Amino acid sequence: MKRRIAIICGGDSSEYAVSMRSGEGLFSFFDKEKYDVRIVELRHGRWMVHLADERAEIDLNDFSYSHLGEKCGFDYAYITVHGSPGENGIMQGYFDLIGMPYSTGSVLVEALTFDKFALNNHLRAFGISVADSVLVRKGEPRAADEEIIARIGLPCFVKPAADGSSYGVSKVKTAAQLPAAIDFAFKESDEVMIEQFLCGTEISQGVFRNGRDIIVLPATEVVTGNEFFDYDAKYNGQVEEITPARIAPDTANQAAAMTRKIYELLHCNGIIRIDYIITKDARGNDKINLLEVNTTPGMTATSFIPQQVRAAKLDIKDVLTAVVENSFK
Repeated sequence: MKRRIAIICGGDSSEYAVSMRSGEGLFSFFDKEKYDVRIVELRHGRWMVHLADERAEIDLNDFSYSHLGEKCGFDYAYITVHGSPGENGIMQGYFDLIGMPYSTGSVLVEALTFDKFALNNHLRAFGISVADSVLVRKGEPRAADEEIIARIGLPCFVKPAADGSSYGVSKVKTAAQLPAAIDFAFKESDEVMIEQFLCGTEISQGVFRNGRDIIVLPATEVVTGNEFFDYDAKYNGQVEEITPARIAPDTANQAAAMTRKIYELLHCNGIIRIDYIITKDARGNDKINLLEVNTTPGMTATSFIPQQVRAAKLDIKDVLTAVVENSFK
């Protein structure tokens, strides 16, 4: 019998619409001859499986549903809920409790990668270059704006410590803009990062595991006329995406090695995407700096990962099959 796959999307974060588009993309990519695939939408605390003729509510006791008088279950959860609870370990904890294999890393991995400030400081200890940053928490005293700017410099980025799709992110150019930018980021997260601005070439690189092999995909270069790679650049076409990236071969090899290292260090699972910015060091050599690790990357037809899979001359259907079958070996 075919394995039954639940593509879980939706959620209540600002990334709901993006997640639904990823769910639809994944549904179109999966091998329907090998898998029985269903979209499960999470919204306002309800989990609803999309069927041809109706929506059926999921019984969270065992992640099953009833259809035409029959109880139906799933064998595997492909998580593409961007933001909470799909990217921060909450959903992973639930599936661990009921014994359902899933597509992402463990509870610890997801919680760590969702918190940008904690992740950066963790990976810095392993020699990964990251921008300097300061963390502020809602309702707690923080350093004076002048002290923050003296350390981080201008311009700088203010961003939610736990969020995605560039929601709540501001590029701050003057000291007077900092308080409003922090308040804007607090709308998305109770913790906010003020991060040093790095000027350079932005790239994004996908990676996944196929059995014992870690497969690093060609990097995508991100070129936008916007102030940064914001929501409009990501989802409204205000960007040029070049795959493979126009970077020196040695730099491409270094980025691929760093991507593999981070995947192994974090004990990741499934397909992840790592974003970098390439700057120049004091000698004029390329320096690769980590921006963030995305463990549930966008999966529409035009998203980075499908682009990179095509550039690697792979079939996205086969990549997804490898990701699923890794859990059953």
